[in-house]
Amino acid sequence: MKRILFLFFLASITSSIQAQDLRDAYRYSNNELSGTARFMGMSGAFGALGGDISAMSLNPASSAVFLSSSASITFGYRSLENNIQFNDGRSSSEEDNFDLTNAGGVFVFRDNEESDWRKFSIGLNYTTESNYDENYSVRGNSSNSLDQYFLDYADGIPLELLQLQDDESISSLYSFLGENYGFAAQQAFLGYQGYVIEAEVDDPDNTEYYSLIGPGNFDQRYRYAATGINGKLTFNAATQYKDFLYLGLNLNSHFINYENSTEFTEFNNNTGSETTEVYFGNSLFTNGDGFSFQLGGIAKLSDNIRLGLTYDSPTWYTFREETRQYLDSNNSFDEFVSVSPQVLNVYPEYQLKLPSKFNGSFAYLFGKSGLISFDYSWKDYSNMKYSSDYDISYVDLNNSINDDMQAASTYRIGGEYRISNFSLRAGYRFEESPFKDENNVGDLTGYTGGLGYSFGNLNIDLAYSYANFKDSSTSFINTSTIDRDLSKFVVSLTFGL
Repeated sequence: MKRILFLFFLASITSSIQAQDLRDAYRYSNNELSGTARFMGMSGAFGALGGDISAMSLNPASSAVFLSSSASITFGYRSLENNIQFNDGRSSSEEDNFDLTNAGGVFVFRDNEESDWRKFSIGLNYTTESNYDENYSVRGNSSNSLDQYFLDYADGIPLELLQLQDDESISSLYSFLGENYGFAAQQAFLGYQGYVIEAEVDDPDNTEYYSLIGPGNFDQRYRYAATGINGKLTFNAATQYKDFLYLGLNLNSHFINYENSTEFTEFNNNTGSETTEVYFGNSLFTNGDGFSFQLGGIAKLSDNIRLGLTYDSPTWYTFREETRQYLDSNNSFDEFVSVSPQVLNVYPEYQLKLPSKFNGSFAYLFGKSGLISFDYSWKDYSNMKYSSDYDISYVDLNNSINDDMQAASTYRIGGEYRISNFSLRAGYRFEESPFKDENNVGDLTGYTGGLGYSFGNLNIDLAYSYANFKDSSTSFINTSTIDRDLSKFVVSLTFGL
């Protein structure tokens, strides 16, 4: 019977096979300020300057500004502090880690003095663009129950699909639903077998359900734990034409490893509730690889003024995802039910195209005593697009991206002042929210500072960066509001080769 129902039901559920959502697209497209200490000390306002390993990843023409070959390595300490509000409850968390965040080198080849093409450079650079390590829990009371999550997914699904047949286990039916009907049917199955929802009529053709949880007040707890990084490896080539123009090309290889686990817990003693406790756990395992390229130029208009322009192509990612779920419940008679399929859902590969970006830069040099630099970038997040080589529709998700996201600008300003072998640096940046509704993610404001000392062929640089922005996390039914403070301390060693 299930196979017969499948033929009639398949057309309506293809859009629910994927587990991706709008937050995933934002996560993979959003990058932290990262790079060498000199780069970070000036808030990354390096698009018209060059001469720095991290600037090479911002504007590919930057490597041709180097006077000689150079290499750099950067270690960083990262601290993320969260203040979280969930329903009427508040919580806080802090995550700290120390890691290699940037490493690279550039080789400069000088041509003969009679040629208009004065220099040619090649470079290689690795940058950790985002760190996903995070762990928090929060508790609060709400009048909204988790039951609505399962009711929404169960609506329209025949009861026949959710009931165990002879010689059929929780694991086998959960797998069957995932392979043939998708994510929505699996959620309905968990809710039905976990005694969160019940069929309106005990009929195999029934498609309507009601909740076994009575209305009232709910004590809810949400736990989130994640780990992973977003890294970029850049292959660079650049050249200098006469004394005023630098041109470059970057080929970028991207990779993302991301894992998270969540548990939503709900307690109630409401009148009419047959189920009084629910424990809903989810795990996600994601890895992806991608490609992008950059074209850039720097024009030296005079000894004091430089202009920079960079085009970042879209980033074309291919992702692979796996998920695992469980649902446990209890009632006032302490009749505990566990729906733990112990099944790893392996989803078909899918593609995500992240938007292109334009970056314009201006820098003014005060001789050898210092400089000030300004960068402006523009990126249209509504152009992100999901697709698949399989027969999976992403129309609704892509429409949601187009409706809810927007173009965003980033402004960066940085300065450096030199006193003998010492350098003092400071910077400021402002990033607009990519969401039309800033309750999803707010604008980011950041400040940086740093100093460096040159020993000739060896430079030691230190930097501190701070950024604050509002974020949110959808905990299945209610949204957590998160006030994030991100701090970084980095140290770089730069060697002349």
